[in-house]
Amino acid sequence: MFSLLNQIVVVTGGSSGLGRAIGLAAAKRGATVVFLARRRDRLVAAQAQATALSGQPAYAYVCDVADPVSIEAVVNRIAREVGPVDVLVNAAGFGHFEDALATDMGLVEHMMRVNVLGTMYMTQLIGRGMIERHRGHIVNIASMAGKMATPKSAVYSATKFAVVGYSNGLRLELRPFGVRVTTVCPGPIDTAFFDVAQANAYLAKVNWIVLDPDRLAARIVRAFNHPVREINAPAVMSLAADFYTLAPHVGDWLAGGLFNRK
Repeated sequence: MFSLLNQIVVVTGGSSGLGRAIGLAAAKRGATVVFLARRRDRLVAAQAQATALSGQPAYAYVCDVADPVSIEAVVNRIAREVGPVDVLVNAAGFGHFEDALATDMGLVEHMMRVNVLGTMYMTQLIGRGMIERHRGHIVNIASMAGKMATPKSAVYSATKFAVVGYSNGLRLELRPFGVRVTTVCPGPIDTAFFDVAQANAYLAKVNWIVLDPDRLAARIVRAFNHPVREINAPAVMSLAADFYTLAPHVGDWLAGGLFNRK
């Protein structure tokens, strides 16, 4: 088992779901994990668990990725109290499933700010230090929805399409500096994401493709410090996303039929 000892791993959205699972998986490898999220009680619990797993101090800082001021303050604090970041995982995000024309625009703006702009702000501030050191790894959690839109997910898909495009360009820009960028595009994951999205019925309907967060987290952590372009799961949805690009009419049938259960 490879080691992440003496490496600092920062995870946004680290208080729950896939973000927390990634942080704990990194801690198992000996990493010093910094959890960022809004809920202090859950952050502290993740911090304690990571410390027990790694034998290294873990950190937990309250941060709202929708607020650039909050992001800048926490990045400065990490630099001052923890050290230079080796791996940044942008896992903070949320979804809401509703017809695009019926979705409140205030919610649309907030989703864009959390899912897209939060990733960009955090990446820019931490990525600059990686460029200076000529090393580092940025992992952006996108979604299969960022490759294949389905009914009632137009807004969420738009945010994740943006993350995919941003990551693709970023990877090419940072490659000459020795900084790696990996895009993760998962399908539905068995987390509280669907509670927030008010789509638990959808999760039950597609249980045959639902991902286990711990297994996915372990796969993501194994990619740390390796030139992995993308992680796509499950395989059946990855194949469907390829059809979406190569055979648009087939893609529309899959997106509007087989994978449309909202």
